[in-house]
Amino acid sequence: MKKWQFIIVILGIIFLVSFLVSKTIEGTESLKPDRIAVIPIYGPITVDSSSDIFFDQSGSPSTVVIDAIDRADKDSSIKGIILEINSPGGTVVASREISNRIKKVNKPIVSWIREVGASGAYWIASSTDYIIADPMSITGSIGVIGSYLEFSELFEKYGITYERLVGGDLKDTGSPYKQLTPKEREILQLKINKIHESFVKEVSNNRKLDYDKVKDLGNGMFYLGEEALDLGLIDELGSKDEALNKIKSLANIKEAEPVSFQRKVGITDLLARLSAYNSFYIGRGIGFSLFSGFKDESKYSNILKQVV
Repeated sequence: MKKWQFIIVILGIIFLVSFLVSKTIEGTESLKPDRIAVIPIYGPITVDSSSDIFFDQSGSPSTVVIDAIDRADKDSSIKGIILEINSPGGTVVASREISNRIKKVNKPIVSWIREVGASGAYWIASSTDYIIADPMSITGSIGVIGSYLEFSELFEKYGITYERLVGGDLKDTGSPYKQLTPKEREILQLKINKIHESFVKEVSNNRKLDYDKVKDLGNGMFYLGEEALDLGLIDELGSKDEALNKIKSLANIKEAEPVSFQRKVGITDLLARLSAYNSFYIGRGIGFSLFSGFKDESKYSNILKQVV
């Protein structure tokens, strides 16, 4: 046998083996019992693990959540998805990314708000097919915050001066070392208002609620689960059992095994959290305080990140 003929035979054998293995895997996949993916969204929602969560292991980077949704969407044994939400909200971009990915899933998705589903977390929940919440849970908080501490008068008291060197008159807008000018304040407020308008529109469209009604509700205040039900912000009061029953109903299946898509936190995640991530936050107001207690709001680049 010539060398080139030998190579063709070997390649043919490799192709045949690969084909048989793939068919075996497909057959095994088809034999899997029906399953429900349970994807947690815990803690502040950020775009990646380089967040200001520091040693809080319960944060939810959008990259991690979206990866879990992708895997659940591609797995033929997964018949539906439950988002287990216990989050005060997070950055605008991260919340929007997760919301947009949810809308592309062809399987039913139910949100279960366990304790807190506020602000960015509620934005995400509103994108799903059905929302179930505990009667005493914290929901809603449709608002945007870009607040920070300003130290100019404190510095003046101790003889510390701010030497302003900028290229671009608005480059240091939001610096904690100087007071906002009326022009800077107006510009930043307009940007916050624009984000808030987008938030209200998303909830209105997702929940099929009248825009003016959502705008009235979108004052940043949170609602208890039972109040949210009366306002149309959620669909049902209940626990995980109700969420499982609903997702099986939507998926038109009788039995299914819930499978946790829990994120595993490694040493690299903990080290990454030592570097701060800054952006506008959707709702680090009362929902954030009730969930996490007091945290430092002095990072002025919360504003700068979005402006630059």
